Amino acid sequence: MEDESAHLDEMPLMMSEEGFENDESDYHSLPRARITQRTHGLEWFVCGGWKFLCTSCCDWLINVCQRKRELRARTVWLGHPEKCEEKHPRNSIKNQKYNVFTFIPGVLYEQFKFFLNLYFLVVSCSQFVPALKIGYLYTYWAPLGFVLAVTITREAIDEFRRFQRDKEVNSQLYSKLTVRGKVQVKSSDIQVGDLIIVEKNQRVPSDMVFLRTSEKAGSCFIRTDQLDGETDWKLKVAVSCTQRLPALGVGLLDLELNQLTKALFLALVALSVVMVTLQGFVGPWYRSLFRFLLLFSYIIPISLRVNLDMGKAAYGWLIMADGSIPGTVVRTSTIPEELGRLVYLLTDKTGTLTQNEMVFKRLHLGTVSYGADTMDEIQRHVRECCSQLHSQDTSSTPPRKAQSSAPKVRKSVSSRVHEAVKAIALCHNVTPVYEPRAGGTGDAEHAEVDQDFSDENRTYQAASPDEVALVQWTESVGLTLVNRDLTSMQLRTPSGQILTYSVLQTFPFTSEGKRMGVIVRDESTAEITFYMKGADVAMSAIVQYNDWLEEECGNMAREGLRTLVVAKRTLTEEQYQDFESRHAQARLSVHDRALKVAAVLESLERDMQLLCVTGVEDRLQEHVRPTLETLRNAGIKIWMLTGDKLETATCIAKSSHLVSRTQDIHVFRPVTSRGEAHLELNAFRRKHDCALVISGDSLEVCLRYYEHELVELACQCPAVVCCRCSPTQKARIVQLLRQHTHRRTCAIGDGGNDVSMIQAADCGIGIEGKEGKAASLAADFSIRRFEHVGRLLVVHGRSSYKRSAALGQFVMHRGLVISTMQAVFSSVFYFASVPLYQGFLMVGYATVYTMFPVFSLVLDQDVKPEMAMLYPELYKDLTKGRSLSFKTFLIWVLISVYQGGILMYGALVLFESEFVHVVAISFTALVLTELLMVALTVRTWHWLMVVAEFLSLGCYVASLAFLNEYFDVAFITTMTFLWKVSAITVVSCLPLYVLKHLKRKLSPPSYSKLTP
Repeated sequence: MEDESAHLDEMPLMMSEEGFENDESDYHSLPRARITQRTHGLEWFVCGGWKFLCTSCCDWLINVCQRKRELRARTVWLGHPEKCEEKHPRNSIKNQKYNVFTFIPGVLYEQFKFFLNLYFLVVSCSQFVPALKIGYLYTYWAPLGFVLAVTITREAIDEFRRFQRDKEVNSQLYSKLTVRGKVQVKSSDIQVGDLIIVEKNQRVPSDMVFLRTSEKAGSCFIRTDQLDGETDWKLKVAVSCTQRLPALGVGLLDLELNQLTKALFLALVALSVVMVTLQGFVGPWYRSLFRFLLLFSYIIPISLRVNLDMGKAAYGWLIMADGSIPGTVVRTSTIPEELGRLVYLLTDKTGTLTQNEMVFKRLHLGTVSYGADTMDEIQRHVRECCSQLHSQDTSSTPPRKAQSSAPKVRKSVSSRVHEAVKAIALCHNVTPVYEPRAGGTGDAEHAEVDQDFSDENRTYQAASPDEVALVQWTESVGLTLVNRDLTSMQLRTPSGQILTYSVLQTFPFTSEGKRMGVIVRDESTAEITFYMKGADVAMSAIVQYNDWLEEECGNMAREGLRTLVVAKRTLTEEQYQDFESRHAQARLSVHDRALKVAAVLESLERDMQLLCVTGVEDRLQEHVRPTLETLRNAGIKIWMLTGDKLETATCIAKSSHLVSRTQDIHVFRPVTSRGEAHLELNAFRRKHDCALVISGDSLEVCLRYYEHELVELACQCPAVVCCRCSPTQKARIVQLLRQHTHRRTCAIGDGGNDVSMIQAADCGIGIEGKEGKAASLAADFSIRRFEHVGRLLVVHGRSSYKRSAALGQFVMHRGLVISTMQAVFSSVFYFASVPLYQGFLMVGYATVYTMFPVFSLVLDQDVKPEMAMLYPELYKDLTKGRSLSFKTFLIWVLISVYQGGILMYGALVLFESEFVHVVAISFTALVLTELLMVALTVRTWHWLMVVAEFLSLGCYVASLAFLNEYFDVAFITTMTFLWKVSAITVVSCLPLYVLKHLKRKLSPPSYSKLTP
C-alpha cells in the first residue's frame, strides 16, 4: 500500500482524499478544487449555521419520536386479505402535494417563505397598531388577500388536476377471484392477499406473484416498460411495479427576484433612516422610522408575486395550446421559465431517443453484402436452395451434376446465404405465439384447440427486440419459425415444407460472455450443429481466421447499426455425447460451478465457421437528429444516461448524431480501484473535444475518489454517454451537475426507471407513450414525442423567461416610481411622514389603472417562433441571465428615480393654489407615464395589448367622476390641468424614447439583426 501511494503521488492529478491534499505536486495539472473549511462563531451562524442547527434539532426530534420498527416474517392469506394482521398501505398512486388538512398551511408556507410576501404580511399586521396606522386597512390587506387568493386558486387547480390523473389510474378495473367467483375491483382497492386475474395486454397493478398462467408450461411473457422503458417481452415468473411521488420545484427566476427583493428592502431601510436623520431625530424618532418604512413600502411591490404567478399560468396555457406540439401538458405551473435557462439536458435512450423497434438492415457474408434494396436476392437464394434440398429428399436418384461453372458459383452463393439465414432462424430465444380463436375458453387444457395457427395470427416474443427483428427478417426471406417449445423448433420453407429440429442445449446470452448459442439436431438428417452468435469483440477469437470481420463490423458500427457475428460448428454424435457428459458433470459441481461450465463450453468454441455478420438498426424516434442538432446549436449540452450495454449506447449516440461522425469518442476503460481510476482520468484529461462514454461501474469508482475531477472533465465534453446506469446513478449524476456547475439541468425520460432522474433535475420532462405514464405523471412537463423538446425549450422556454424578466422588472419599476414621488414629497414638506396618496388611489394604481397593460407583457415577443426555431443560437444568451441581472435592475432603478422626481417636482412647480391640485396633476401624469412605459417596453404588439391600454385609460377617466374625495372635479376638466399633465408626462417619457432609439441604432440586440 505504501508503494502504491508513493506511485500515485507522482501522478499529475488533483486528489480529493485527505491523504493526498497535502502534496502540492498533485495540483499543478488541473484547476484547484473547491476546498471549503468549516468556520465557527458568529460568521458561521449567520452564513447558514442556523439552518444546520435547526435541521439537526428536527432530525433528533424525529429519531426520538419515531418508534423502531421490528422486522418479522410476513404471512399472506391468499384470497383472505382480511385475515392479515399487519396493516399495509393502499395500492394507490398519489402524485398530489397536499391533502385536505395540509393544503392551506402548505400553500401559505410556500408563499411566506419568500421575503416579499413575508414583508407585506408584517406591514399589513402593523396597521392594527393605531400609532403606526397611515391609511385604510384595505389599502394593505386587499392587495395581500388578492395575491393569496390567486395563489391558492392556482395551487388548487394544479392539485385538482393531479387528483384527476391519479383517480384515472387508480380506477382501472381488474378481475378479483373470490369464493363467489370473479368480481371487478378498482386498482386502488387491491389488497395484499387478493387473487387477481391479469388479462392479456393489461397493466400489472401492483407487486404480484404469478401463481398460474394459461400456458401449459406455466410461462408468461411480460413487459417492464413502466419500470425501465423496455418494450420487449421478457419471460418472467414474478414482476414488480414501483410508484414514486413528484418533487417540488422553485424556479431560478423566483430565487433571483427574491434576492432583488432583499436588495430593495435594504434600500427601503436606508431611505427611511436618511429621512429620520434629516428630520433630526425629533420626538419619538423610532415611530417616525417605522412610519417611513410603511410609506415607502411600495418600493417592494406586493403585486410582483401575483403578476408572475398569473404570467406562469398564461405561459402554461400557451404551451398547451400550441398546435405544433400537440398533447403537451404542463403539470407544474410554477417553473415554465426554467425551460429558458437550461444548460444540461440528460436523456434516457430506450423509448426516448429510440422507438425500441429493431429493423434488419444488412447481411454481410465476407465476399458479398446485402442491404435493404437487395433483400429480394436473398429470398431468391433461399428459395433455390430449399427447392434443391427438397428435390434431393424426394428423389431416389442423386441430382445431376451441373454442366458449367456458372451454376456452381450460383449454388455456392445460394448455399452460403441459406446456411446463414438458417443459422439466424435457429440461434435465438424467440417463441412464436398464436392468439386464441374468438369464443375460446382460455384454459390451459384447451389452449391448443382454441389457437389459430395462421401466419396473420402469429406474433413473436423474446427477451430482446434484436432477436425478434432477426426472426421476422428470416420470415420475410422465406424461412419462418412456426413453433417452438423447450425441446424442439419447427421452420417452414418457402415451399411449405416443415423442418423439425431438436433443441439439445441452449446457452443464454450473458453480459460477460456477450454471446449466446444453441445445439440442435436436424430430425431429417440427424446432423448435429452448434450455432453461436454474439458481439464481434467476443466472436473474433472464436471463429476461423479471416481478414474482413473487424473491418466490416467497424463499417456497420459507423452507420449506427448493432452488429452480430454468426458462426457454426458441425458435431459428430461422439463429440456431442462427450460434450454432454462433461457439461452435465460440470453443472453438478459444488465448487466453481460457473467456471467449470464455461471451460467445458469453451472446448466447443474453437475454429467455428464464420457464416455472416448482421446489422440491425434501433429505429430512432421521428426527427431526433434535427432536434438534437437544434439543442446543440442552442448551447445545451446533452448527456445520454441508459441502462443498455456500452456497444448499444455508442451505436445510438452515433446514429442519432448525439456524437458527430467526425468527433472522437473516448471510451473510459473499466476501473475497479483508485489507482486504475487515477490512470484513466489522466488519459482522459489529455483528450480534447471528444465525447465521453463511461459505464456505471467505472463511474461509481471515479465518483468515490475523484468526484470533482470527473465532473469537471466531463462538463468540458460536447457529449457524454453513461451506460449500464441504474436509476439511482442517473439521479446522482443530475445532482452532481447541479452542485458542481450551479447551472440549470433538465432530465427527460419515458419509463419508471427515469422518475428519480426527472425529479432530481431542475426541470423534468416525461414522454407519454406506449412505455406507460410513470415518467409523464411525475414530470413537470409531459410531451408525446422527443422532437417536441426543441420547440418547448427554444420557443416557449425562451419567451417565458424573457417575458417574466421584463414583467418582474416593470412591476418593480411601478413601485419604485411612486416611492420616489413619496420621498420627494416628504422632503419638500419638512420630512413629514405623511402619505401622498391614500385609500383607493393606492389600491387602484396597482390594480385597475395599470394592471392590465403591465400584465399584457406576457404576450410580448422579440422574434417569431419560426425565427427562434431557425436560429436556436438566440437561446444561448438566456443561460447567462442577462435579461434579469443587477445591471438591468439598476437601469430600471435609475429610470424610476428619474421619472418619479420629474413627476413630483413638476407637479409641485406647476400647481397654483390648492394642494389637491398637486395630487390630481401628479397622479394623472403617473398613470399616463406607466401606460406609455408599457408601450415603450413592448417589442411586438398584440391586439390584447392595445385593448388593455385603452381599457385602463378608460377606467381611470371614468373613475375621476367618483373620486371627489381626492380630486377637484372642476379643476381636472380645465385646459390648464390637461397641458400641465401633458407637459410633465412628455418630460418623463420622451428622453427614454430617445435613448431607446439610439441604443437600438448603435448597439442593436442579437434578435434585431434577424428581423427586417
